[in-house]
Amino acid sequence: MIVLKSTREIEGMKKAGELLASVHKELRKLIKPGVTTWEIEEFVDAYLEKHGATAEQKGYKGYKYATCASINDEICHGFPRKEPLREGDIVTIDMVVNLNGSLADSAWTYPVGEVSEQVAKLLEVTKTSLYLAIEQAKVGNRIGDIGHAIQTYVESEGFSVVRDFIGHGIGSSIHEKPDVPHYGLPGKGPRIKEGMVFTIEPMVNIGAYQMKMDSNGWTARTVDSKYSAQYEHTIAITKEGPLILTEQDE
Repeated sequence: MIVLKSTREIEGMKKAGELLASVHKELRKLIKPGVTTWEIEEFVDAYLEKHGATAEQKGYKGYKYATCASINDEICHGFPRKEPLREGDIVTIDMVVNLNGSLADSAWTYPVGEVSEQVAKLLEVTKTSLYLAIEQAKVGNRIGDIGHAIQTYVESEGFSVVRDFIGHGIGSSIHEKPDVPHYGLPGKGPRIKEGMVFTIEPMVNIGAYQMKMDSNGWTARTVDSKYSAQYEHTIAITKEGPLILTEQDE
């Protein structure tokens, strides 16, 4: 069942999203060669506590950390760790913020120093695909229109779209209906209605779209060890169009 959110609920989620966006703005300044994802983890945890919020994913199904920190060929759910980031790496920081019971979810991929031309294009294409998809998130369209916008653009640029992880509704819990795949056919799937709140979070690979799991049971990485990027926003559907609750005002 898809739970439609009230104006009041969306306003609470917007405040959580604004706080989450402010974290990402701080991470832009923090992430550079030599920094560890464990330092990022500690920064995020302390920042949220200082601002009266908590990291919702900490403890979710046994997950131990405030962030997911996925490096290079890791698609998602990478564990924070103490090895320093190196020039030319990319790192995706994903987090869910709980502010007074309202949730927001956003991931962003950061270049570490200077990256190769191919990797820079990967980041640009992945981010662009997110915003192309958001344009389709309007009343009367279908969920399939979102995935189709991502897939057609990404594949036209020579990259691939991960199938195993998708966007999702969000509200009182991290994962709700509807499921929001980042591939598919236009005109298919649930009708988009006012009051829906969900994430769009394309994960895009340089090589094959398939994944493999690490022995920790959480971290997914590309089968061919090529880089993967992800950009994610939480979106509320309004009469006026999609409202990005986690916008960073770039």
